[in-house]
Amino acid sequence: MTFRQFAFNNVVRNKRLYIAYFLSSMFTVMVFFTFAIFAFHPAFSEESVNKYAPFGMAVAGGIIYVFSFFFILYSMSSFLQSRKKEFGLLISLGASSKQIRLMVFLENSLIGFFATIGGILAGLVFAKFILLIAENVLIINESLHFYFPAFAIIVTFGSFIFLFLCISVFVSIILRTNKLTDLIKGDKKSKGEPKSSVILSLFAALLLIGGYGTALYAKGETVIFVMIPVLIVITLGTYILFTQLSVYIIRRLKNKRSIFWRKTNMLLFADLSFRMKDNARTFFMVAIISTVAFSAIGALYGFQSYSTKGVKQLNPYTYKYAPFRDDSEQMIEKDINRINAILDEEKINAKMEAIDLTYFNRTEDSEVFIARASDYNRLAALIEEKELHPGENEAIIIEQNDALAQGSKVSEVLMASSVQRIDGQKVQPSQVVKSQVLADMMGYYVVNDKTYDQLGPAVNTDRSVVWKAEVRQENQVIEAGEKLAEQLPFKVNSVDYTIYEINKVFGPMLFIGLFIGIVFFVSAGSFLYFRLFIDIDEEKRKFRSIAKIGLTQSELKKVVSRQIAILFFSPIVIALLHGAVALTALSRLFDYNLLVESTLVLGSFAIIQIVYFLVVRFVYVKQVIRMIF
Repeated sequence: MTFRQFAFNNVVRNKRLYIAYFLSSMFTVMVFFTFAIFAFHPAFSEESVNKYAPFGMAVAGGIIYVFSFFFILYSMSSFLQSRKKEFGLLISLGASSKQIRLMVFLENSLIGFFATIGGILAGLVFAKFILLIAENVLIINESLHFYFPAFAIIVTFGSFIFLFLCISVFVSIILRTNKLTDLIKGDKKSKGEPKSSVILSLFAALLLIGGYGTALYAKGETVIFVMIPVLIVITLGTYILFTQLSVYIIRRLKNKRSIFWRKTNMLLFADLSFRMKDNARTFFMVAIISTVAFSAIGALYGFQSYSTKGVKQLNPYTYKYAPFRDDSEQMIEKDINRINAILDEEKINAKMEAIDLTYFNRTEDSEVFIARASDYNRLAALIEEKELHPGENEAIIIEQNDALAQGSKVSEVLMASSVQRIDGQKVQPSQVVKSQVLADMMGYYVVNDKTYDQLGPAVNTDRSVVWKAEVRQENQVIEAGEKLAEQLPFKVNSVDYTIYEINKVFGPMLFIGLFIGIVFFVSAGSFLYFRLFIDIDEEKRKFRSIAKIGLTQSELKKVVSRQIAILFFSPIVIALLHGAVALTALSRLFDYNLLVESTLVLGSFAIIQIVYFLVVRFVYVKQVIRMIF
């Protein structure tokens, strides 16, 4: 048997450890290759395609590539840690350090080569499906047809072969510093009870509580100023949580007889504190990486929701025309005719209504917009809102039917003031009504027509014309909005076209953020997988001994499942808490409720993690039971 065959057999015989590393590496290559397919797609050279997409893909590819380096490096270090005893045994049998390093180099190069090939092939299989998704998410006019991505294959293959070679050389150099005695005892771990500091445990709790409290208490621009300090405090608190506080909590639970001596809890807590502290750095890394993924995707999704909902709330009409104040009547008439011509050209059936926006002096010597009830009701009918019929000398305050414009503050000011008629009588506001009619006016009065005619001359007058499409034809409405934006810039507001433009900007970022988040999340899950299976031989020996004194198979499954669940979900639960606090702080920054968006993002990742746990648990329990019963 040649030395190359020996290295190959080592990979085959240790397939349990290498399979997660191989699949995760292959998945990373596949994602990078998918982005390369996008970046070099022929459609991106055309002007009709979103200009932000190629740049975003290039940035995403760079982030994934850099992260892949550290992910693979960490994975290899985990393997080396688990195989130190094997390396020591080979050295004691006559193998030189040079041969050990060569073996590690060949093994990693072999896995890297096949992971790269597998990732490219998997990317080709799923490329068309992902391209179809991208067509809708990226908001592009052209079809992202499937093509044979020769250049993307070359770039991906060359980049990752180079990456795996660099990692292989790096990890083989690391082995030089290890002595034989260190290698022989590399997988031995002290059975002494891990120590934890009460002071540091309390400090961790205070850091997390203080960080959470500050993030949740801050409002508006204050969130920006406390962001960096909170990030530092939460990160430090998370590290101490896993290294000290978790061990302290477990030791306290072990001291409670009612808990420790109940059924199989003794087996559960026997070495749990050791495993928590031994894996503290892994859990810390998983928690931080997952938090970044949750927060980034939640923030992007929240920004998109905030922007699109704000547009809809400020203008519920299909189109709105607002001429400049110095425009003549002839110019206004010409603009309206041009708008109607474009709508006819696009075959859009829309009902039009016009209103004069008249401003009067309040008793506080400031201007306020006051609308006739008849004008208000005409515009309300277009969006199927309830008509208003104020009484004589009564004013109804209209505020926006959404928290985006903070209309309640405007309504409080208007409620505390009044307007005066020509005869000196005051028109007092009586109630506040939430409405989207002329929602961009923030807040105004509605009075009956008789009262309106007695208000005297207006201070300023503007014109507003709105159209509401009877039949929603999305493509035609957007195309008409684009033409109106080109021919009448700054005068016409098209809701659908504005949302379309917002989605064109956020689409690539959300799409890219989602994929990068998935890469981070899968990598985090792989870290946990590595740590679990690195210790599996020790677990087999432990449970084999316990089984001899009467542990049943069902009890074993229960103990193993609970222990895996604690180790698997501890960092994820912390990450979900971090993500929830981060998204809550973001919602307070913009005074916009992100509950739905946060729940959807965090809930989706929680479900994915539960499925991943069930798969890992099935494989892990099956291997442990196979060696015992």
